[in-house]
Amino acid sequence: MRSVAPAWRGYTAALCALAYGVLAAAWVLGLPGYPWGTGDPSQNRPMSALGGTTPQFGWWIAAFFLVAAGTALALARGGDSRVPLFLAWPIAVILILVVPDSRLMMGVAYTPLMLALPLFGGDLDGRTIADVWPWPVVNQLLPLLCGLLLAAAALAYDRRQVMKSWFTPRRGRTAVYVAVAVPLFYCVTRWAWALDIPLGVTSKFLRGSPKALWLVGAYLATFGALGGVLTLGLVQRWGEIFPRWIPFLRGRRVPPMLAVIPASTVSIIITVAGLTYLRLAGTGVFTMELWAAWLPECFWPIWGAALGVATVSYHLRRRNDPRREGDARTTAMAGALDAAGGR
Repeated sequence: MRSVAPAWRGYTAALCALAYGVLAAAWVLGLPGYPWGTGDPSQNRPMSALGGTTPQFGWWIAAFFLVAAGTALALARGGDSRVPLFLAWPIAVILILVVPDSRLMMGVAYTPLMLALPLFGGDLDGRTIADVWPWPVVNQLLPLLCGLLLAAAALAYDRRQVMKSWFTPRRGRTAVYVAVAVPLFYCVTRWAWALDIPLGVTSKFLRGSPKALWLVGAYLATFGALGGVLTLGLVQRWGEIFPRWIPFLRGRRVPPMLAVIPASTVSIIITVAGLTYLRLAGTGVFTMELWAAWLPECFWPIWGAALGVATVSYHLRRRNDPRREGDARTTAMAGALDAAGGR
């Protein structure tokens, strides 16, 4: 029997979709701030799938979000119909993976670096946080949030559609290895550039940009490689129990959300960025002479999808682990004994 407790997800998704639909209609009626087309600073080289639209397209956006809101309400109210599920997943995929673009990943990746560089007397070619988070990029977070809420509501509506048939432990383990291997293609090229090795590009291309730019590329590559190492935790014991070398936490169970939330976030932004590069590659703006500047990124959707599968498999395994309740009781008992011994 389906629980009504998660109904708030559907109602929240509906409210979010209605709010954005009203905003889209307001753009048509003259409200400034339409984030695509002429309102997007990257319009000369559209990064977004909606880059060629005008504010009048807002009516279509409003209608789409009205359908999304109706679907979310149907999920919240429950029932036996499969129609809300069949609508919810395609809508969620569009909102999560199609509407955003690679600048979302750049904002997430560059923000920690830009906050840290001033501490060492440096900067990122004079760019500020506002430069990597302009309104067209911040706007992408709103449809993304609606899509995530709608996906959560769909999972709450009928989780059996996902659990037992696809996200098996074996498939999750395979996905982990894919998610670790794919980004290494990108990492090797960026490390080479930082060492002044023109791997996959021309020497002129490498000399034509500031050295700091290639050091930033090496930072992103290292960040991706470390992420690959952490991905292994989704199938390793240290991904469930804190290892002994971590003070105060050694031997304790790793909260599943500590792994699920960052892994899910990275999965989404990496997939979105990869789809952006594939879209740009399809327009013919790239050349094979500089293949390393864009080809590795075209494999990122594989990376993102594999990481997503691995994360869901990890989440389901941890939630369905029969030892979970026993471990909790053991921990509580050990705490009580320690307290008694301290008296």
